[in-house]
Amino acid sequence: MRGAAALIATLVAVYIVSQFFRNSINVIGPDLAREFDLDARALSHVASLFFLSFALVQIPLGMAIDRYGPKICLIVPGLIAVAGTLMFAYARNYTELVAARLVIGVGCSSFLMAPLAIYAERFAPARFGSLVGLQVGAGNIGALLATAPLAMGAAAIGWRGSFLVVAVVAALSLALVWLLVHESEQGRAARVAKAESLPQLLHGVREAILTPSFGPVFAMQMTAYPAFGAIVGLWSGPWLAQTYGMELEQRGHVLFMMALAQIAGLFAWGAADQFFKSYKWPCMIGGVLCVLVLAGAAAFHIPVGWLLPYLIVMGLVFGFSPALTAHGKALFPGHLIGRGLSLMNIGAMGGVFFQQWLTGQVMALFESRIVDGARIYPPEAYRTVFAILAVEIALAIILYARTRDPYRGKT
Repeated sequence: MRGAAALIATLVAVYIVSQFFRNSINVIGPDLAREFDLDARALSHVASLFFLSFALVQIPLGMAIDRYGPKICLIVPGLIAVAGTLMFAYARNYTELVAARLVIGVGCSSFLMAPLAIYAERFAPARFGSLVGLQVGAGNIGALLATAPLAMGAAAIGWRGSFLVVAVVAALSLALVWLLVHESEQGRAARVAKAESLPQLLHGVREAILTPSFGPVFAMQMTAYPAFGAIVGLWSGPWLAQTYGMELEQRGHVLFMMALAQIAGLFAWGAADQFFKSYKWPCMIGGVLCVLVLAGAAAFHIPVGWLLPYLIVMGLVFGFSPALTAHGKALFPGHLIGRGLSLMNIGAMGGVFFQQWLTGQVMALFESRIVDGARIYPPEAYRTVFAILAVEIALAIILYARTRDPYRGKT
């Protein structure tokens, strides 16, 4: 029991690092924009390319895990992530920032899939769902660390110094993986026996894509979490700074509460399918709530006194992604679950890349002004971003409403 707890804590620690990188640009974005003279389009590239490289390596990563095992596929990319973090900390220009984010994305690509493969190998199937919830929920501590703690660290030792600290933490986490994660001989032999060739892998991917109802679920996966990723990972920090005049530590505190609310939402929504006896209805309800929350910020100027409650509600309602993942998993037959989940992960991470890139293009359409070296955008630019994200989720809900619900008859 003690060994299992140490194993889980180690794998969660690695995922915390990944979640930190996903969200860190939000808090330090204004500092990067000022130091490197970045407009909204360039800043969105710095943030979003992490998700692009992350998504692009998912299918090769899945094949590598099947062939070589999850431990080595966690450590090798992890070392790449450490190298990318050092590149980011020492970046001298925009090109080096972008290159570093691409490298970090590749490095973090296995920080969820490899732990899930380890859980599948080491624990009974009945415990898998709860372990996934624990991994994702506890791993979002990294999103918390990318808010107020990062803001305080950036104020104390600068954003570069903060990323050097994270590089050390990531390296220590990988050392713990090397020491505490052990693969069984049976698992290693089974991987060698079932290893697929590239044509077989691609054929399985095609099967997964053609699975009935996968398309509508994928559409929701491409819009729901990615919309939140665009906000919490990129625009909410500049929005609070430029529309409400919040300083670094103040907006770090507000975003900390938002991220904390999302963690609570992840745990709450994780068991929603059992309450509703349905995969579909929790996702429909969660999606509609997300549209309403986004539409509110698009249509109205939220008074400063209501900002914190508003962002807490946003964090809670956007926590329904575990229910959507469960729906996606339930669609696939057993031999396609691994590839199906990889495709779902591509939808989520690729979706964040697209949403951050798209909203960056939209922001750049608005006239900006330079104040104390920082590029300032009008409130209407941010309200337009909220509106676009709301419309996208609404359209995805229309498609999703026609999907089948495999939970029925299996309660």
